[in-house]
Amino acid sequence: MPHFDPELEERLIRYASIDTQSDDSSATSPSTERQFDLLRLLAQELRDIGAADIQITDYGVVLATIPATASAELPVMGWLAHVDTAPGFAASGVKPVVHRAYDGGMITFIDAPDLILSPEQSPYLGQKIGDDIITASGTTLLGADDKAGIAIIMTAARHLLANPSILHGPIRICFTPDEEIGRGVNPRLPGDLKADFAFTLDGAERGEIVYETFSADAAVVTITGVSIHPGQAKDKLVNALHLGAKMINTLPQSTQTPETTDGRQGFIHIYEMNGTGSEAELKFILRDFEIDGLEARGALLRQVCETVQRTEPRARIECTIKAQYRNMRYWLENDMTPIELARQACQKAGVEHFSIPIRGGTDGSRLTERGVPTPNIFTGMAMIHGPLEWVSVQDMAAAAHVCLALAELTASNIEK
Repeated sequence: MPHFDPELEERLIRYASIDTQSDDSSATSPSTERQFDLLRLLAQELRDIGAADIQITDYGVVLATIPATASAELPVMGWLAHVDTAPGFAASGVKPVVHRAYDGGMITFIDAPDLILSPEQSPYLGQKIGDDIITASGTTLLGADDKAGIAIIMTAARHLLANPSILHGPIRICFTPDEEIGRGVNPRLPGDLKADFAFTLDGAERGEIVYETFSADAAVVTITGVSIHPGQAKDKLVNALHLGAKMINTLPQSTQTPETTDGRQGFIHIYEMNGTGSEAELKFILRDFEIDGLEARGALLRQVCETVQRTEPRARIECTIKAQYRNMRYWLENDMTPIELARQACQKAGVEHFSIPIRGGTDGSRLTERGVPTPNIFTGMAMIHGPLEWVSVQDMAAAAHVCLALAELTASNIEK
């Protein structure tokens, strides 16, 4: 079995050092020009390793092909990862740090002496004794979500292209922008990908195969108040920020927020509030595993808007809710073939597999909905979207071996 650890480590460090944070306030695709820094690098690296059909689409996706080496006509498989990092935490100037042969204790951070990562905070870390752990330096996120997935795909792709004796069908490589803001799957992508089925490399613990995700909507509430000089404001001023705060306080705090829910419970999450006393904008994400639950959360948010509106008729409160993605289970449960293939690949690679619903979504959620069945495979990432983010190099290597097993199984299953 090839030893991928040094290559994966080097790739992740190189990719994580590039700022690719997305921006949901931008209307462009990608939402930030800096994502092209990594997209162009990946396109060049794909050329260097001998991939075919390399292109960067006008909506900011890198596509390439690993040509088939088996003679039979085989289905086309896709491997996907996203280049952007989450907009909610600092992502500029990332300095990856490798903690060799983790000893089970506390991990400290060179740029944040008071910051500590331990198995108490991240129980999965306690299972990684002896592994090489990569973190950032303490002041930024790492970006293993999803640059670990990129490193895994590039490593597996290089190995297949360097070893044409390994029989496999055609594999399409796809690196998307803007997954973190729910815009990674352009309507044209399923047709441009040209895959019969695919896998996102965007999962967490070793062995995780995901075929059930949240369903998701995004909501924007705009509050327009009445502006006037505060010295003359008696009985005239209507402060939009006060009404926004009233909205937040009216929403159920103990049963409807991310910090009070787990398992199969959904939530309403306010993640941004901007504005002035005259106009404010509140941004929410709504999450639930079932469509009726998601609709109920949207109805609750609208009800709160109407309630606060009635307390101050001089204001104007508008609520807009847009669909983001849907639980991939609705489609995959009708044909579990890709999931069964992933399970076989884990077994072939010596990885114990498991499946749980994840409290999030992937590009695979939208691709599956658009006709390309796309479950999600682990990368080893943990504590994502913040300064404690970490990943095990050995978990990444296990994922790369699962990718190779997927490639080989597409050929061997047909031959049977």
